[in-house]
Amino acid sequence: MHDSRLDGPSPAPPPSGWRILRDAVRGVHMDYTTAPIGQAIVMLAVPMVMEMIMESIFAVVDVFWVAHLGANAVATVGLTESMLTIVYTVAMGVSIGAMALVARRIGEKDVDAASRTAVQGIVLGLAIAAIIGVIGYFNAERLLRAMGASDEIVANGSGFTRIMLGGNVTIVLLFLINAVFRGAGDAAIAMRVLWFGNILNILLGPCFIFGIGPFPELGVMGAAVATNIGRGTAVLYQLYTLARGNSRIAIRREHLTLDFGTMGRVLRLSGSSTLQILINTSSYVGVVRIVSMFGSTALAGYTIGIRIIIFALLPSFGMSNAAATLVGQNLGAGHPERSEEAVWQACKYNAMFLGSLGLLFIVFAPFLISIFTSEPAVQPYAIACLRILAAGFVFYAYGMVVTQSFNGAGDTWTPTLINLGVFWVFELPLAWFLARHTSLGIYGVFTAMTIAFSSLAVVSVLLFRRGKWKVKKV
Repeated sequence: MHDSRLDGPSPAPPPSGWRILRDAVRGVHMDYTTAPIGQAIVMLAVPMVMEMIMESIFAVVDVFWVAHLGANAVATVGLTESMLTIVYTVAMGVSIGAMALVARRIGEKDVDAASRTAVQGIVLGLAIAAIIGVIGYFNAERLLRAMGASDEIVANGSGFTRIMLGGNVTIVLLFLINAVFRGAGDAAIAMRVLWFGNILNILLGPCFIFGIGPFPELGVMGAAVATNIGRGTAVLYQLYTLARGNSRIAIRREHLTLDFGTMGRVLRLSGSSTLQILINTSSYVGVVRIVSMFGSTALAGYTIGIRIIIFALLPSFGMSNAAATLVGQNLGAGHPERSEEAVWQACKYNAMFLGSLGLLFIVFAPFLISIFTSEPAVQPYAIACLRILAAGFVFYAYGMVVTQSFNGAGDTWTPTLINLGVFWVFELPLAWFLARHTSLGIYGVFTAMTIAFSSLAVVSVLLFRRGKWKVKKV
């Protein structure tokens, strides 16, 4: 009779879905070059999604408090945010370069090189933020006037603009160091940092705006003070975590030297990444310009529809960033086929999520739009925007993951050129033609956007399959 005890211990059963989610939020360490790919994607994506949700909540709450001060205060925030778009673009560009290099070094099991890369990225971020900060701080009033602000807005709001532009280092470093954590596989740390900073900001905002308790009443400038304190404290927490070695990357004294070779690699990747983001975001300006030709009601409908779309896509950005980290680390470990498998798996998960969401948007668009506006003139445009864009969600799922995976591999020029071709050479002329020279009118703009995003997915997948990204040296 066979004695099963002689067979040795049975293999441990795979962890349950609940345990994987719990470990993802807690930041349990895992080797992303050997772990089951599906589990690795979830472990990375969950904290990234939660991080982005917190960022969106903060944006809504911040505007809510400022709105109590009147239209001029809201206008001040809006004009300043439009200028800060440049800061966000640079911060995200540098972050992509740093993330790709850190992920590659971690995959190579060269933690010292990853730490040196993080330091060079931080130095580069500080230098860029200092230039922007000096220019913004001493030219806040001129910049507001250049943006079309009235004398009253300049008089009352220049303090807000001065603090936000002068303190842009908190934005740059928050983006940059969190990208370092993500590249290293410490997505949960990045999540906790952003939650900590934004919760502090949300609590301090009304205190500094309205002078609650011992806090001075600073009006709209108080929102800037609270924001910079919240983000600045989060940056200090990031630096503390790096210095204490509480993450996969630990920065020690020997890493605190300038390495112009590594900094040059970060700068090279960051330059094309920044251009990539700039092309993408500026194309939205072109779309808005075309939509505005159809009047304020059409523009309001588009604004509501696109806000819902962007909020719905936040989880997909988390999935895309997870794929990018897996690509970078597994290329560093010499597993290009595993990198590719991770991308297709992430695409499948993303398509399941966005496909289901797109179907819900198409069916329940009238109800969703009614939550945001009851104006009968605006609702048809918003509903059409939501339905037409949602029809391409499955394509977007693939496009978002594959594009970010190129970045994770350090091949930042490929998605940059794809964005340029799809959005500027194709989408904007098509939107103009369909809107002005067919019976579709404004609905032609929405149709052009769906076609463009779907085309981006097709082109990205075709180029990704060629596999040149697998041999990219960074």
